[in-house]
Amino acid sequence: MSLAVVRIRGKGDLRHEVKDTLRMLHLTRQNHCTILPGDKTFRGMLRLVKDHVTWGEIDPEILAKLLLRRGRAVGDRPIDDAFVKANSRFKSIWDLSQAIAKGEASLRDVANLRPLLRLPPPRKGFRAIKRGYNDGGDLGYRGTAINDLLRRMIPEEASTDAVKDS
Repeated sequence: MSLAVVRIRGKGDLRHEVKDTLRMLHLTRQNHCTILPGDKTFRGMLRLVKDHVTWGEIDPEILAKLLLRRGRAVGDRPIDDAFVKANSRFKSIWDLSQAIAKGEASLRDVANLRPLLRLPPPRKGFRAIKRGYNDGGDLGYRGTAINDLLRRMIPEEASTDAVKDS
């Protein structure tokens, strides 16, 4: 089982341990997302930075959409099935997302793939970025509800109808 981790709070006045841990998790800015294995080491790191991030178990469908829309290769080039097939043992983004969600693979298994996903803020915003998820806020562990947040953060395709109307 893999975890999606999203940084919610900004850079202001962090303790040294928290700043280092966020850097090790590749979460250097707000709305950055990374996919981590659900082992004890990473759960300990998440416990340390719980006041700055939210996390939960990610579905393969959401992960595939994230990789397709926001995944980037080194050099900030978008990725597609051909990139994944050429740089890993997986045939497509869907196969990669299935393996990552089960915990059988990681983003590091694809050569030249950036370890983080830069996302826009969620549509309709956050609830409260200084409160825990169970207290009506957004921080900390949220289980499978992370998929709802990520769905709101995935940018929609540009509508061609709007271009035709103008």
